[in-house]
Amino acid sequence: MVGAPSSPVVNVYPLANYTFGTKEAKMEKDTSVADRLARMKVNYMKEGMRTSVEAILLVQEHNHPHILLLQIGNTFCKLPGGRLKPGESEIEGLKRKLCSKLAVNSPSFPPNWQVGECVAEWWRPNFETVMYPYCPPHITKPKECKKLFIVHLTEREYFAVPRNLKLLAVPLFELYDNVQRYGPVISTIPQQLSRFQFNMMLIPTAFYLAMRAVNEAQAG
Repeated sequence: MVGAPSSPVVNVYPLANYTFGTKEAKMEKDTSVADRLARMKVNYMKEGMRTSVEAILLVQEHNHPHILLLQIGNTFCKLPGGRLKPGESEIEGLKRKLCSKLAVNSPSFPPNWQVGECVAEWWRPNFETVMYPYCPPHITKPKECKKLFIVHLTEREYFAVPRNLKLLAVPLFELYDNVQRYGPVISTIPQQLSRFQFNMMLIPTAFYLAMRAVNEAQAG
């Protein structure tokens, strides 16, 4: 009898492991939803369907997974990511967007984005805000396909956040079914991650590491 396949594992490190700084502001291209949809329509006429990619970055607080979200203004939150250039691969495009949104502009801190599985696809049938986790069968020319990828973080990272944005760590329990606050894409991330096994990585404290070094020295 063949056993059930094991769940994919994601190592999740404490938020305190990571260092956060700031960099120059990155202004949004659109000042309103209407402007964004109008620009999308113009780009569609030139390039066809828009393909966008976004990153799910996981950290832990109080032994519970949190998602890193960028906050614009006082209320609007989004995953880091954006539109692919024509001919650009999903992986390279997502790495480029992550560098633009979160990487330090210094060769001393090279980013190490480990793009993992695609966990969701969302479709925009028309030039409207409504998106679906499937392409409606009567839609032959969707206007956008958005893909969400797990991006595995290493034990230590340095993030540089544009000055006009905030980087928030939001727990899964707050995101779950909270469509009014986060919209349908972000609020369903907990369901999309339910097939993963979270490996909560507890990093030894400085005291523990110092004591271990002393013991190893004495043993040697």
